[in-house]
Amino acid sequence: MAYKSQAGGIEKNGSLSSIFYCKSDLKAGSLQWAKDPPNGQVLMVLSMDNNCSATSFDMELCAEKLKSLGVQVAADEWRRLIQEAILKPEVRRYMFYNSRAFQIAIAVIFYMSLWTNIYSTVQLCSFGRYWEASVLVTLAAVAITVVVILVLDWRQRKINMNTDVRLAAVNEFFIKHSLILGITDVLDGPHSILQLWFVHFSPERCLQSLSAHLEELRQTRELSLRHSLDQLCVVMEVAVQPEPAAEEASCEESPLLSNGVNFKKEPVMCNQLLRLIPEGPPEVMAQQLLVIFSGCYVRLLVSGRLPPTTAAGHVEPSSVPCLCQFIQSAALSTQQCCLPGR
Repeated sequence: MAYKSQAGGIEKNGSLSSIFYCKSDLKAGSLQWAKDPPNGQVLMVLSMDNNCSATSFDMELCAEKLKSLGVQVAADEWRRLIQEAILKPEVRRYMFYNSRAFQIAIAVIFYMSLWTNIYSTVQLCSFGRYWEASVLVTLAAVAITVVVILVLDWRQRKINMNTDVRLAAVNEFFIKHSLILGITDVLDGPHSILQLWFVHFSPERCLQSLSAHLEELRQTRELSLRHSLDQLCVVMEVAVQPEPAAEEASCEESPLLSNGVNFKKEPVMCNQLLRLIPEGPPEVMAQQLLVIFSGCYVRLLVSGRLPPTTAAGHVEPSSVPCLCQFIQSAALSTQQCCLPGR
């Protein structure tokens, strides 16, 4: 198995004949075919420069390679799903502000401002004029900045509601064809490059295993299961529909003669909590969990950030957790939870 990590290297497991996809450049890739690609095998990567709003993924090339991989799907439907999921201007702005390039810039600015503030405070003390004070200030600023960077990196290992979950509709479409998608960003000089990864994954065995696990949790720890699933939610802004009686009252109170001013009443908006995993049969809930966590799983898989596992899963190599194992540890574990409200 081979895929290109974000650091730019090729990781290989097994012989060269088992390589299904090998990416040697951000703009040009080469495909090599294998008879039966294993779960977790990268099939294709699309790249685009996120610094330029006019650029986009090469959908024509993607359609051709999907056909060459034997995936016969309607191009218009998956193009629309990808466009609505990650190519909207507001989503691209969020991914830029959440990219590695922007986080590095923030870390540098944070370090400089922190060093300046600590140094100015130390100068007010009697020992501030000694050179040792400058060394201590530098060490303190570096230590605090490293802690901030580690916290940001730790948050990157969790599911992102604004990117990973937005790919749920796309993955719901492609998982029927044994494909799941995820998005990452890499640095190419001063440019932030978005990469859309297509990974081979047959969900049948993970679906059966996750369904059995959910059924077991229902019988033994139903309250803990419900608490874990309730954290998988998003806040949606919806318009409040006025009651008919209120509309009639407002019509009666309105003046009969208009003074020529057109008052456009703004709709009243309210926040509504939407659960991503509604109550239902274990098979339906397992299918929904697979779809929602696929984007996060692919992002962590290709960047080498998945937590190691000792139990054999449904991917190769066995040290990498499969999708159902990742969901069990990330969303269904009572000891930890990786569901930030981002």
